[in-house]
Amino acid sequence: MSEMRKVLPGEPELGHSGGGTAVGRRRPPGGSLHEGLLQGILGLADGFAAKHGRQPVIMEVCGSHTMALARSGLRKSLQGHVRLLSGPGCPVCVTDQSDIDAMIALAREDNRTVCTFGDMMRVPGTSGTLLQARAQGRDVRVVYAPMDAVELAAAHPERQVVFLGIGFETTLPVLGAALMEAEKRSLTNFSMRLSAKRVEPVLRHLLHLQEVQLDGFLLPGHVAMVTGSRAFAFLAEEYGLPGVISGFEPLELASGIHRLLELVADGQAVIRNDYASVVSPDGNPAALAVMDRYFRPCEARWRGIGAIPDSGMAIRSEFAALDAAERFPATAAPLPKPTGCRCGDVIRGLIPPSRCGLFGRSCTPYQPAGPCMVSAEGACAAEYAYSREG
Repeated sequence: MSEMRKVLPGEPELGHSGGGTAVGRRRPPGGSLHEGLLQGILGLADGFAAKHGRQPVIMEVCGSHTMALARSGLRKSLQGHVRLLSGPGCPVCVTDQSDIDAMIALAREDNRTVCTFGDMMRVPGTSGTLLQARAQGRDVRVVYAPMDAVELAAAHPERQVVFLGIGFETTLPVLGAALMEAEKRSLTNFSMRLSAKRVEPVLRHLLHLQEVQLDGFLLPGHVAMVTGSRAFAFLAEEYGLPGVISGFEPLELASGIHRLLELVADGQAVIRNDYASVVSPDGNPAALAVMDRYFRPCEARWRGIGAIPDSGMAIRSEFAALDAAERFPATAAPLPKPTGCRCGDVIRGLIPPSRCGLFGRSCTPYQPAGPCMVSAEGACAAEYAYSREG
């Protein structure tokens, strides 16, 4: 797509100005808004196919988008016209096996309370899950927010409380706020085991790998709310690819895909903000300040991808007392046994979940073989719930 005209974020394009979902104004006579958008998408996709001899390929890089596309029926409606690939946008799914094993090892220590989000409880480690550790008598608790773990530590000074922090830029300000509160209260029995990721480095890595041909990105609205739309300008400026930042409702998703296919058809490499009600060009200054105070970029391992420089976030050394990785170094776990799970290939957009030989057979939401079937944002869980045949 190198022939695309590069447009900076915020510059009007296609005759529209400002943000919002201008595509939504194209309501066809006698038809619903949703039907009109769907027909518009199919028309653009079929026009692309006639010109290029293949379907347009779009990658969504948000687990919430993955689930919403499946739940709304959009993914199924576009089959045979648009290839929608689920990228590395599910924080549970991209967490490397070594990190999962370290978290389970933390939970098995005496006089320790481990707090986590619910999705992490059933992710298979090399030797069990957090849920199994709890069944064996360990104090593993599901919390709804990191601050709940801080309150728990304050209420039980006799116990070490460790929060398992995962997520992308969306979650990092909340994690930082929990560290800020623990620091403010001078809690010596609270720490965080961080396994957080950054979106930009993994997208660059996938584009350098060139394992899949992409025509554009449906970009994560929640991440962009923190980072700002300008954080994705590199896709257009360096790789000549368009992207649309979208919301999560069916009409917002349909509008985002329609807009993206318009950009592809017109040969424009632009990052379009279709979620301008919550996403600004420069992001959330307060959230970014919290992130910068407590975290620094670091190398991180991604499931199915490997180590990527500066793709993770670590707790800064001046807050080492709040860093569980520093306070409680994990012992080396045994090498994981091969299971046949192809979660890594799904994350990289190489295969749809149904192409994994375990999908729907020995891997189901009730007995998952990998995190993509566990998480509420996982591609395998979404396909199993809404798109599988039979």
